[in-house]
Amino acid sequence: MTVHTTTPIRELLDATVRGQIIERGDPAYDEAAPVYNAMIDRRPELLVRCADVADVISCVNAARETGIDLAVRGGGHNGAGLGTVDDGLVADLSAMRGVRVDIERDTVRVQGGSTWGDVDHATHPFGRAVPSGIISTTGVGGLTLGGGTGHLTRKYGLTIDSLISADLVLADGTRVTVDSDHHPDLFWAIRGGGGNFGVVTSFEYRMHPVDTVVGGPMLWPLARSGELLSWYREGSLEAPEELTGFFAFLTVPPAPPFPEELHLHEMCGIVWCWTGDPADADAALAPARALAPALDGVHAMPYPMLQQAFDALYPPGDQWYWRADFVTEIPDEAVEQHVAHATMPTMQSLMHLYPVDGACHRVDADATAFSYRDANWNMVIAGVDHDPAKAGLVRDWAIGYHEDVHPFSTGGAYVNFLGEGEGRDRVRSSYRDNFDRLAKVKAEYDPGNLFHVNQNIPPAT
Repeated sequence: MTVHTTTPIRELLDATVRGQIIERGDPAYDEAAPVYNAMIDRRPELLVRCADVADVISCVNAARETGIDLAVRGGGHNGAGLGTVDDGLVADLSAMRGVRVDIERDTVRVQGGSTWGDVDHATHPFGRAVPSGIISTTGVGGLTLGGGTGHLTRKYGLTIDSLISADLVLADGTRVTVDSDHHPDLFWAIRGGGGNFGVVTSFEYRMHPVDTVVGGPMLWPLARSGELLSWYREGSLEAPEELTGFFAFLTVPPAPPFPEELHLHEMCGIVWCWTGDPADADAALAPARALAPALDGVHAMPYPMLQQAFDALYPPGDQWYWRADFVTEIPDEAVEQHVAHATMPTMQSLMHLYPVDGACHRVDADATAFSYRDANWNMVIAGVDHDPAKAGLVRDWAIGYHEDVHPFSTGGAYVNFLGEGEGRDRVRSSYRDNFDRLAKVKAEYDPGNLFHVNQNIPPAT
């Protein structure tokens, strides 16, 4: 049983923390408290902008000793707003953004508050990349701990498949390094198990040769969405692994590089990324081009340019409501339901299908905590708008869409896309046979469930 100190938490933090401590009422609070998703409005008692690992240890110790709820924030992108907590303590890692490339070992060490833009900036001059997501402002920590799917998944696997080691601060305040030889059970658990097991202060990844890619969108009229999705369900799986394309329902943004005649038109599309020899890209893309897209925006570009393509469209402070599933097949009945919901309620709302086949399939389902190695797509439905008055509109659309396509899913979802309050059963279904093992690891390293502001895996009893 944890014995809580009577010492005020501010006094504990003042004695040990080097970084900035922000309380409710401080001038910096209103800027520091919000997370990426403005639909999440929580008011922590304190935020600590950790300057180093010692500050992280101080936050963990203070939370454990006082019993205050602890949230850990990296990039703050989590859809359910799990980087904050009402009346609790937020350990904000955003000042810890160092990235160091070791080109001789072909590895990169990344601090826990970094974004993927930070990583791309450091690795691209060496012609290297780490598999990540599709938006460069996403935090490294949250995306990695949930698994990590994006443009490079078919060729190089999930983000966790490139993770070599990690440094963690555990619930008892100790710091450990985990890899395949040191705390292998914990290393297994953090590769997909979310933030349940400690605060990861740095990640070490294997880099891959990625420099110039051939990428960008092909768009078709929404009236052809059934035709395109029916082609995509086979065509995306038959393509060479160097080619990843995620399917999307979208509204064309009213800005360059999109031509004015398409602005604000609802369309369907595929955003491509070819990582092979640029000279071979046309042959790989020929089947899609044979479908005569209304817009072909695919061209050669530096990989970070593709990673940053959606940053301006999805800035911090928008209203987001997420629903998600893993999908192995898209039968005709599912195509019909997608087409029925393809009209977006707002310009920024979306449905994406991210491929998770290829290299991802060559890792056993029990090799990491991420269990859906047999899925072919990671589907996300997100209602998005800047106007708080439209929060109900985008929420209702996302829920209704998801309820109609969920019967065609595997039953579980990518934990980074689980929405607020979806419940413990939904978390369990997202780990399947790995859940009980995760609960045992949780019991060993966090028996008091200090780290519970997450998609929580309670410790086994």
